[in-house]
Amino acid sequence: MAKLMKLFKVIWTKNAEYDLERVVEHIKIDSIDTAKNIFHEIKRECDNLYYFLQRKRIIPELEHIGILKYREIIYKRWRIVFKIDNEKVYILLVADSRQNLEDILFRRLIR
Repeated sequence: MAKLMKLFKVIWTKNAEYDLERVVEHIKIDSIDTAKNIFHEIKRECDNLYYFLQRKRIIPELEHIGILKYREIIYKRWRIVFKIDNEKVYILLVADSRQNLEDILFRRLIR
């Protein structure tokens, strides 16, 4: 008998939505079409998280200090951070991979 695949609901947090808006606004300065494409591509990458979540990598900066519940997708130059909680996937952060993720996470914690 074939094993049923567990499906997850993908939920965007307000912070992650704001991050994505900022990415799009920045790109839009140079090209509205590129901004639209990036928006849709990032959304599609995240929507595809409803299955095979465990194949995404644990965030190395957190893994080395023993925090294993956060994973990420690397899409072009963006890091998309998410966590799995029961049957839900929470998109938590969209950040430029050239930025220091530890600094971004620290700023989020003190907000």
